[in-house]
Amino acid sequence: MELFAHPVRLRIVHAMAGRRVFTTSQLCDLMPEVSKATVYRHVGVLADAGVLEVDGEERVRGAVERRYRLRRDRATIDPEMVAALSPEDHRRVFAAAIATLLAEFNAYLDRDGADPVADSVGYRQHALWLSPEELDDLIGRMRAAIVPHLDHEPAPDRRRYLISPILFPSET
Repeated sequence: MELFAHPVRLRIVHAMAGRRVFTTSQLCDLMPEVSKATVYRHVGVLADAGVLEVDGEERVRGAVERRYRLRRDRATIDPEMVAALSPEDHRRVFAAAIATLLAEFNAYLDRDGADPVADSVGYRQHALWLSPEELDDLIGRMRAAIVPHLDHEPAPDRRRYLISPILFPSET
């Protein structure tokens, strides 16, 4: 769990989702506000943990440049792992997720031509009153809507979007 409790590592996983392969320098280009040393360090952590696997390597200006592929099966958090988290662990992971969202959103807004209206950007919050059965139904429908799109490959008519449902009981 500690592996995914860092915003840079989450951004690397997000960047590689649905992509074939990336070099660390290509990841650095996607996150120009993060130092290259930091990106290289976190790619190494993810590779050492088996979340990224080396897909090939070549010599570039005297150095070996590796191409990495995301192992989706290793980039998930299973329900047992979530159940074992302490409240403090949940706080840390949630903070990392929010920091990642903020960094991704700022990177989007800093791009030339960013147009939140044309890009259908949304950050609405809705308070819902749900029974346990209604909650299960809602979660099932959200999964049914999202899961079929997870394996889409990049294409000229596609942009990568980050969707991050956040759900928790709220006091009134």
